[in-house]
Amino acid sequence: MDLLWFALACYGLTFLAVFASIFNWVRPSKEWLWGFGKLFHCPLCFGFHSGWFLFAINDWTELFTFDYTVANFFICGFVGAGVSYFLSMIVGDEGIRIEKTIKEVDNAT
Repeated sequence: MDLLWFALACYGLTFLAVFASIFNWVRPSKEWLWGFGKLFHCPLCFGFHSGWFLFAINDWTELFTFDYTVANFFICGFVGAGVSYFLSMIVGDEGIRIEKTIKEVDNAT
């Protein structure tokens, strides 16, 4: 259950930081600091940092508790990146994304 709460917290933090219009005034442009600003526009990149940040503060929450080890630091970052990217690709502003692909049939003979 700890991992589920952790994954949802990572996704929530990432979604707010990357997509929420309330943070537009804080979010730097993609060109900021020689391209470092791309971090704040990418759910995969920011998800990793959300993961290690939540791992670092897990002593101050009762939702999830992980031992402070280097391995857990990276694993929480990887879980945060994967979950944030995966859910960002599935869920959009209008709910679950359903994209239809139209294949053009070449009738040339």
